[in-house]
Parts: sequence; structure tokens; C-alpha cells
Amino acid sequence: MRYKLYIFCFLTASFFSSAQFYNLPNDYFFSLLTERELAQKDAQIHSAVKPYIQFFNRKYVHYADSYRVFKYITEDPALDITFFKHVLSIEPKTENFKIHVDPILGLQNGRDLTDTVRPYGFNNTRGVIASINVGKDLYAESMFVENQSLFPGYVATYVTATGIVPGQGRYKPFNIYGADYAFSSGFISYSPWKNFNFQVGHGKHKVGNGYRSLLLSDNAFNYPYARITQQWFGGKLQYTNIYAVLMNLVPATAKPIPNAERLFQKKPAAFQHLSVNVTKAINVSLFQGIIFRTNNNVNKPLVNVMYANPLIFSHAGYYGLNDSNNVILGADLKIRITKGINVYGQVMADNLKDTTAIGNSYGYQLGVNYFNALGINNLFLQAEYNFANENSYKNPSALSDQSYSHYNQNLAYTPTWGNELVLIADHKYQRFGVNFRYHLQNKPLNNTNFTQINIVNTNISYLINPAYNLNAYIGYNYRFQKFYNFNPSLTSSFIYLGFKTSLFNAYYDF
Repeated sequence: MRYKLYIFCFLTASFFSSAQFYNLPNDYFFSLLTERELAQKDAQIHSAVKPYIQFFNRKYVHYADSYRVFKYITEDPALDITFFKHVLSIEPKTENFKIHVDPILGLQNGRDLTDTVRPYGFNNTRGVIASINVGKDLYAESMFVENQSLFPGYVATYVTATGIVPGQGRYKPFNIYGADYAFSSGFISYSPWKNFNFQVGHGKHKVGNGYRSLLLSDNAFNYPYARITQQWFGGKLQYTNIYAVLMNLVPATAKPIPNAERLFQKKPAAFQHLSVNVTKAINVSLFQGIIFRTNNNVNKPLVNVMYANPLIFSHAGYYGLNDSNNVILGADLKIRITKGINVYGQVMADNLKDTTAIGNSYGYQLGVNYFNALGINNLFLQAEYNFANENSYKNPSALSDQSYSHYNQNLAYTPTWGNELVLIADHKYQRFGVNFRYHLQNKPLNNTNFTQINIVNTNISYLINPAYNLNAYIGYNYRFQKFYNFNPSLTSSFIYLGFKTSLFNAYYDF
């Protein structure tokens, strides 16, 4: 059939254009309309593992169909493409498949009113995303993005110190202070049975119902993975296995290979998540993550057969929480109070070796979501508190290469440790949106010193095309960092405007 030729061409182009695979979209504020719909449904929806699997929740979750809340601007096909439709859409009536191709665009200019050395900032992003649906069971997506950026001072300092752009990988210097970076990603998803889905690709995941996650976040860079998801008992129980290969940005071999690209340490990882809808209003989830030992100094894998073990908590039972194989345990809770109000929380345990305390590596989260708040349609309010002990996510055997990290970033909670209060307000009216975020972070530096960070970010946007979330915006980001007992305070006051395709999260709120 003709659709087989389209599949072959799409996948061939994906691989030979160096485009890997990526789960999209996952932008937090792009997903609010879907989150609202899920909050109002009595159906058994498991919302703690993201991105969602459309085959399990196809009635509510699909990144194009879920956003068909706008009527066409005009009957002019050219303007429909600009204001609503995909740029390229192939949907033959005689065949059971769809192909969509859209650009990924981003152009931002800004100025830091407090920076006299490098006051100007900008971002230039170009890319493409393509997807294909074949029948009801097969879906694939591929994306490639190229960027040049000049970041505000505090982000530039982080980039220089870590060697990576937050969540977006390694970079090359661009001009004097800028960064040039690119990444490609995507995935193939197949559901041979109604209660089973298999995915393989290159991307990231998030576990939890909050803005942050203490268990597994999407703040780090993409990684190769295989994800197996099952649903049982009429969808009341969902079990997810994720097998991944992570990387430390340290040499993989004691002696570098002449005239060859550097090799970095790889470390296998496995994550299990068991989600149970106890009632239509209460969901309880359990989580286990493990970072296995890295390759040795000749880049030989050391992982054993336990890597393939799919049973949750079996690694914790076998290795314990104080082994060189770094194990993280956790749990999620989500309660629907009303159709508009959800409360949620997480607990995390890492190293519990210190028996004189509750635990020297633990964390917790408490939060509330309020959809259509105060009776105002599309007004979203959220309050969230996060805490993680400063020893959390480290390897208990003091092996830094076994930390709960990937590409020099923590796999979970973005500020890494300390406590944080997050307040969010978002309102959408037709194609206009107003967003406000406030972060209050307290982070200990040693026994006597700590730093406090206040971040305020607000913006106004206009949604140009909801099919791939192309929007224009203007905003303001204020960051004030105070060091107690030493050093002066640091202030960033950044005004920005631009337009972009918002399909994935980039966390600069640290």
C-alpha cells in the first residue's frame, strides 16, 4: 500500500538527516488545556508519567487535537496554515495514516538592565518536527533544532561552569559570550494490544504532577531509552518500565584516542513506576530509579543482568540504598478535591545510612492546582513547595560518577537541594495569554552560609498557531540572589520579546 512508502521515506529521512527521536510536546504551559481536561474527567487517567501515551488516552490527549479550541480565522487555506493548521499535512481519505511537518522557530531579543558588561541577550532557533500516525497503533516523531544564544549573566555563568546549556546539551562558543548548540530527538510508539505500549527513542521523561519533580524530571538533556507501559484492570493500574543510557561528561578511557571524538562515561539506568487509581479521585504511585555502575577506564560496560529486571523495588531489595549502584525510591499522590482543584505530593528517599535522623538524603513535595480558578474560564493557579536534603541524589559510596545525573545536570529537582516555593498564575483568553511565576529558593552552601534566590517571570503572549504552539511574546524576568555572611548580592533584570515554537521545557529558573 502507499502508506508503507510514506513510512519508509519518513523513517529514512529521520535517521539519515541525523535526527534522533523526541517525545513532544511537553511544554508545561502548553499542556495546561490538556491538564484541565484530565482534571475534569471521571475516566481512569494516569497523569504522573509524561509525556502521555496517546493510545491509552486518545480521547483527551493528542498534541494537535487537544488544542482545537479555536475556530478557523478564515476560509483562505493560506491563512489557515498560518493561524491554525500544520504547515505540511498529508491525510489521504483512502488510507489510514497522517503525516504532519512543522517548523520550530525562535527569535528573541532582550536586555539586562543591571548588566554593564554584556547587557544584551538573544536567541535564534531553527528546526523542524515531523510526525506520522499509521492506523490506531503506530506513531513516530522526529525533531531537529539548531540554536545560537547569548544568555543573561547568571545563565551564562552556569553554562560556562558546567559545559552545557540547561537541558539542551553541549555547546560551542559563539562570538565572545554566546553559545552555539543543536540537538535532535524523537521516538517510535507502538501499541500491539489495547493495554500495552512500547516506545524506543531519544528523549526525556517526567514523573509527577507538579512543576518540579523530585523523582525524574525533564530538566536534563535527552537520553536513549526504551519505555514499556502496561495497563490492567480496566485501566485502573498502570506499570511503566524505562531503560535508559545516561552519560557523565568525563573521559571514558584513561588514555584518549588520537584524532578521534572524545568518549564520555556511560551509565545504564532503569526506572519503574506503578500507578494505581484507588478511586476516581485518588491516585497513588510508587517509583524506583537506579543508576548502575559506569563503564570502566577502558570503556567496558560493567552492568549485570539485574539491569533487565522489570520488578519495582527489586533493586532496592538487592542492592539497598547505600550501594555503589545508586538507588532512588519515591511515591506520588494526587487527589481530586473538585473538578477544578487537585492536590498532589511526592516523597523521595535516597541514602538512609544515617540512622540517627529520619534520613540524610530525602525530599518531599506538596502542591495544589486550581483550574478555571475563581469561576474564570482558563485561569490556572498553582502553589508548590519542594524540599530536598543537600545529600540527596549523590552516590552514597562517594563516587561522583554514580550520581543521579545526566550531562552534568540532576535528573530530578532543578535546584538540586534546599527548599523552594513556586507560585504560578496563567490565564488564556482566546489567543492571548498572561503568565506569572514566582520562585523563592533557599540553598545551603555549607554549615554557616546559604543563598536565597527570588525569581519573578511574567509575560504576555499571542498564540499564532496552536497546531505547533507558535506564539509571540513580551516579558520580564527578575532574579535577585542574596548570599548570607559573605559576598555581595547579584541582580538580573531582563526584558525580552520574541516569538517561538514552545514544545519543550527549558528551565532557567535556578
